[in-house]
Amino acid sequence: MKNFIYILMGLFLFTSCETTAPCEKETNGFGPFDGQTVFLGSQETVDVFTAIDAAWAARDYETLKSFIVDGGNFSFADGTVVTTGDDFVAYIDAEYQDAIENNEDWGWTIDYAFAAYPAGSDDPNAGNQVGEWVNAQFTSPDGRYVEWYHIADGKLYNWNQAKAEIAKSE
Repeated sequence: MKNFIYILMGLFLFTSCETTAPCEKETNGFGPFDGQTVFLGSQETVDVFTAIDAAWAARDYETLKSFIVDGGNFSFADGTVVTTGDDFVAYIDAEYQDAIENNEDWGWTIDYAFAAYPAGSDDPNAGNQVGEWVNAQFTSPDGRYVEWYHIADGKLYNWNQAKAEIAKSE
């Protein structure tokens, strides 16, 4: 009798799985263009972000530059904007050299990272629908950073950085 119940349960699950309609992707939020909604992105895009971060941390500037598309828009927390891989690397290397000269700790810990992408707008100006965006937060000795990486076809097209001071404990 017990085996009969297990067989019935198995048939019920098999039948219900076959007749269930495929799930549509869920959306959450909205984008800046009419009709845009936001979806969770892929692990593959997070993997590209991880490779970019690893090259940056290792100061492997040639690898880092291989990810950066010339003509992009790369905005640092202090307001500096660069548009090429060479300028990006020159800026971050100068920051590194300053930290070394001032005997400051250099480095960071990734607090989180996830990929998302906006879709659904018919507006021809909605260029943000190409590829996916990784949002990541980092903690370093000089502050907490939140960054957005616009990645398409394994390359970084846009990047924005914001910085906040770490609250002091009393």
